[in-house]
Amino acid sequence: MKKELIIPGALLGGGLFVADQITKYLALFALQGGNIAVLPFFNLVLVWNRGVSFGMFSDGNDLTPYVLIALSLFITAGLLWWLTRIDDKPLFLAICAVIGGAIGNIIDRIIHGAVIDFLDFHAFGWHYPAFNIADSAIVLGIAFILFDSIIREPKRKGSQRDEKRS
Repeated sequence: MKKELIIPGALLGGGLFVADQITKYLALFALQGGNIAVLPFFNLVLVWNRGVSFGMFSDGNDLTPYVLIALSLFITAGLLWWLTRIDDKPLFLAICAVIGGAIGNIIDRIIHGAVIDFLDFHAFGWHYPAFNIADSAIVLGIAFILFDSIIREPKRKGSQRDEKRS
């Protein structure tokens, strides 16, 4: 890991975490009275997600939040370990975004036993499941990690082979 990546990575992950927590608490207090229609396709809603993506594993079992916290901490620890082996700035920042989002959702589970979701997009009777800033950071970070592994990594390896041949 390059030392010059630590500060931008910490700022990105930390900034996403702070923005996530602030917006969740604003939603928690502002939406107690019900939903707020913002645009014809976008509402602010208060949803308690006791499971994972799309509410999966929200079976009401008392142990579920603890299992999800433990799993999230394990994955976060693995991502932190991975950061120690990366010199590529975009990949490093993508992993920091995932970590910042994961910690935001872990904090929710510890404090509330569920994740606060509040962004609701919809069109023509179809609703995308409510989500939050942490979820967005995780999804976008993982999307970039996949893009990196499929597109960027083979190109890096190809250019490294070309350099060795020279």
